[in-house]
Amino acid sequence: MATTKVHHLHKSTKTPTATLCYEVSTSNANRIWKNGAVLEDQGQLLCLQVAYTVFTSNLFYCILKPLRLPRIVAEILAGFTLSPLCLGHTVIGKTLLNPIGVLNIETYANVGLMCYVLLSGLEMNLDTFLRIRKKAISIAIAGIIVPAAIGAGLFAMLRQFYEKSAVESHFREDEKYVIEAYLFWSLALIVTGFPVLARMLTDLKLLNTKLGKITLTTAMISDTCGWFLFVILIPFSSNGGKPVLSVLSTLLFILVCIFVVRPIINRYINYKTDTDTWETSQLAGVLLLGVIVCSYITDAFGTHAIVGAFVYGLILPNGKFADLVMAKVDDCASGIISSLFFFRIGLTVNLLMVAPQKYWPLMALVIVLLFVPKVLSTLLATFFFNASARDGVGIGLLLNTKGVLAVIILNIAWDRKILSVVYFTIMLSAAFLMTILAPIFISVMYNPRKRFEMYKLRTVQKLRPETELRILACVHNVRQAASMVSVLRNCNATRISPMQVFGVRLVEFKGRAATLFATHIEQPSHVGSPSMAMSSLTESESIASAFNVLAELNHAVRVDTTDAMSVYETIHEDIYSLAQQKLTSLVLLPFHKQADVEGGLETTKAVYKDINMNVLRNPPCSVATFLDRGIGSSSRVNMSILTLFVGGPDDREALAVTWRMAGQPGMQLSVVRIVLYGEATDVSLKDEAQWLSSDIMDEEKQKLLDDEYLNSFRLKMVHNNDFIAYSEEEVGSGEELTSLMHEFAKDDYDLIIIGRGNNRNSVVFSNFLEWCDNPELGIIGDIVASSNFGSQSSLLVVQQYESIAIESTRWPRQLPTNSDGS
Repeated sequence: MATTKVHHLHKSTKTPTATLCYEVSTSNANRIWKNGAVLEDQGQLLCLQVAYTVFTSNLFYCILKPLRLPRIVAEILAGFTLSPLCLGHTVIGKTLLNPIGVLNIETYANVGLMCYVLLSGLEMNLDTFLRIRKKAISIAIAGIIVPAAIGAGLFAMLRQFYEKSAVESHFREDEKYVIEAYLFWSLALIVTGFPVLARMLTDLKLLNTKLGKITLTTAMISDTCGWFLFVILIPFSSNGGKPVLSVLSTLLFILVCIFVVRPIINRYINYKTDTDTWETSQLAGVLLLGVIVCSYITDAFGTHAIVGAFVYGLILPNGKFADLVMAKVDDCASGIISSLFFFRIGLTVNLLMVAPQKYWPLMALVIVLLFVPKVLSTLLATFFFNASARDGVGIGLLLNTKGVLAVIILNIAWDRKILSVVYFTIMLSAAFLMTILAPIFISVMYNPRKRFEMYKLRTVQKLRPETELRILACVHNVRQAASMVSVLRNCNATRISPMQVFGVRLVEFKGRAATLFATHIEQPSHVGSPSMAMSSLTESESIASAFNVLAELNHAVRVDTTDAMSVYETIHEDIYSLAQQKLTSLVLLPFHKQADVEGGLETTKAVYKDINMNVLRNPPCSVATFLDRGIGSSSRVNMSILTLFVGGPDDREALAVTWRMAGQPGMQLSVVRIVLYGEATDVSLKDEAQWLSSDIMDEEKQKLLDDEYLNSFRLKMVHNNDFIAYSEEEVGSGEELTSLMHEFAKDDYDLIIIGRGNNRNSVVFSNFLEWCDNPELGIIGDIVASSNFGSQSSLLVVQQYESIAIESTRWPRQLPTNSDGS
């Protein structure tokens, strides 16, 4: 049995440097595993440390969630709670951070770091760099040169003052590392945390805006340059060795991985992914073996093990495989394992070493001034591209967001005594505050509500015939995209009356998977022709190909596709933002049910209903909900359409949509006005007490508007087209309405278009509220969608923007989901 001494450097406020030696008995001195049963001896303490880390980090994350701060802020704060300034000297701190406990955290923090860096490399997309634009490159270059120069100047000023400090003299960096200290300090300042920034933009609902796209692309360039500079700098900071040879061998290894290993391993991985034959053990073997081998090689070359882990993640294929890996390991890796690394960083923040300093006001000033270089660089760069000063400041603040690379750089500089504890604490505090304050400032500067208030009224009805119709079509999968295309291609787009469609895939936010989609936001919408095998494309590319069919069939149609990613509870805000940004007149939503093989309706996902209801509450333009019962898979170009008109803003908007379709050659169109009489015109009893004279006047105004719009439609369309028919049907009770709807079902129309009817107060509709299962479709829409209707007609339910302001309080904001999931 042998005894090994493990040295751990500990910074103290009383003594310059205290070195603690831990005696560890080993029984297998000549074998790989020299120690005894580590998990058996230290497993309980490690479980306590992990439990404390997860609990406190999640607690801070929940507290800080309204500020939309990234998770690493909460994890660093969790570690800070056990620092000497907080609980470090209490029973909790002494129990969790005893000498062996510190070694446990150090060991597993490095494991967590490897996992985090692997996933960071997987989130990057090498193909994206081929489409980088000049503006992003210019901002990124300015964001490197200007901060490096200013950062070096600030560091020189700090050294000038702290050289004469008595306490600082004990921790003064070694003179042979002065140049390295400047480089590490500047490199930590210029890098941007790309994965952290991607999730931050997602939470701020800016990912699909022009600001978000240019910021994210710039951050990707900055992060990649940071890794490149990191590879070069690390060997020169080591004692001895041949740094030039180390850098050259590492760069050669990276090139071999990208151009030789990547094609080989991707062929195997794509085959396993396409055939869906992955087993958990195989997936774990591919990840672990690759990480261990690549990390060992770069470490042997004298760079750092994390470089190999990052490169291996970088060469792994994106798309389905990346989704699979994230689904398997993201929760464990990001939520538990990697959190230990940031927890450990929080432990190293020792403000007690800095606070007593003679020139502490200078330290505070430097921390504030470190915010300036990135903002100044982006202002200078955006000035040459005629961008607004607000966007320049916003991009600069966002690029100040720091991630794991900045923390790694500072951590290595401290461990190798390149940066003293004072310099380390100043830069780490500045990076921490940058990451905290960036989302707060941006949320104030780019308040979503203010953006929506600036958006003017947009409806299809008020568009002139020669005006371009702009539609935001939201889908969740390829099948819904195909059904949307079947409706949109019948909107009769011409050179005089063109149409632009913005296809949006709604993606649920799942942790680190954010950047997998963020890296695709600058890609062109046309990613492949329809003849390409859909199985070989990713979900986003397949949806883009489906929408591109519109542009290929009709040159008067322009198509653009993108992904909108967020948690489902707030993804409607992303839809609002896109509609405002694209100036759309109509948002097209898929119904949460789809036709099954037996002719009925099956629920795709119950949460889709909640999304639709949230969108319908306060949209910036008109909204239409589409229920496909087969026209999405039909090859027919010309359809038979029935439009039902009862009255009100929603029905006028539905007729406006119909009017756009009416000019399609060969289309059979029937417009039926349902005229209420007798008791059907009575006001609902529960609303009668609230029925004021102003409501009566508004009701009369709505009738005049209905008559005027219908007469205009009949004069311009019905009298000049033999394929358009107009008729009126009288309804005096709920039974007559049901009977009339069943008569329509017998005609078997391809598509029925109706208004949602938010502001109807008549008894005939109010009595149906108790049996309405789908309030997003309105009363008539719910009847058409029910299995008792007996028709296979698809359904388009339209809600006009104006109808929100006069919506009756009888409609619930959001009905609870039924027990059957519908």
